[in-house]
Amino acid sequence: MQDTWKYVAGVVICAVAGWIAFVQVERIPLLGYADLGFHELGHLVMYMFPISEILTAAMGSIFQVAIPGGLAAYFWLKRRDRFATAVTLAWAATSARDVAVYVADAPHRALPLLGGDNVTHDWWFILGRFDAIDRAGSLAGLITVMGIITLFGAASICVMGLVDLHGWRFKRRPSVAGLPVREARPPRG
Repeated sequence: MQDTWKYVAGVVICAVAGWIAFVQVERIPLLGYADLGFHELGHLVMYMFPISEILTAAMGSIFQVAIPGGLAAYFWLKRRDRFATAVTLAWAATSARDVAVYVADAPHRALPLLGGDNVTHDWWFILGRFDAIDRAGSLAGLITVMGIITLFGAASICVMGLVDLHGWRFKRRPSVAGLPVREARPPRG
């Protein structure tokens, strides 16, 4: 029964996070600060290994999504913990939404940036280098869609946990006209 509530809580967490990030377009309380820290860490790491100015600018946004995404991979591959995987994937999805807001702001540069007015907007710099500042909205839309897909994936992991937990499976019946037919099996227990 405890695992049932864990997976139900996972679906609720995904729904609430999705509502805050994608409907209200707000940062998730506390996670927004972690995202900011990972964003700045991405820049710091690239300053130590100066490969490209564009990569240094992009690495902040990459890190803030890749860190929770990497944690999700760890929980999935090493720990086999569906709940933790789903929650960290939901975090990655909301972080992607924050990146999308930042990308969309590139032409306007209206968001307050850490460091004050004299700081260069990462995405204004990146898109400006490719003469693509007018494509900021399209890129932001693509990142938003990827975040939504990730969020649905996170919720689906919890739903599949419930399905496996309760044995809601389908068993095969003989096929009709060569097409497989499935029928619901009663739950175990």
